[in-house]
Amino acid sequence: VQLQASGGGLVQPGGSLRLSCAASGSIFSINAMGWYRQAPGKQRELVARITSDGSRNYADSVKGRFTISRDNAKNTVYLQMNSLKPEDTAVYLCYADALDSGSYHYSVYWGQGTLVTVSS
Repeated sequence: VQLQASGGGLVQPGGSLRLSCAASGSIFSINAMGWYRQAPGKQRELVARITSDGSRNYADSVKGRFTISRDNAKNTVYLQMNSLKPEDTAVYLCYADALDSGSYHYSVYWGQGTLVTVSS
């Protein structure tokens, strides 16, 4: 299973970005998908996650500003980020809790990370 993230970049405070992460390979099933972020000198934190039935969880710091969604047919998860703040600057990493068709248990797979920089 491979995850390919895209959509990062430089944006001014108050702006918006949309991240995408597509899973590919011999996927039998995907349970949860989501996004973590890691800023320099800080611990990795969960930003948002969404389960296969659409249940969502968000970090308190992004509630009301970020929206996570997924397209199960495309094995893709999205993160719409609005009202961005400088403190949102980080490398954003997507993950998928997936069952490879050749495996008997779910494993967590990670994308390569995409940099989001919020600065004027």
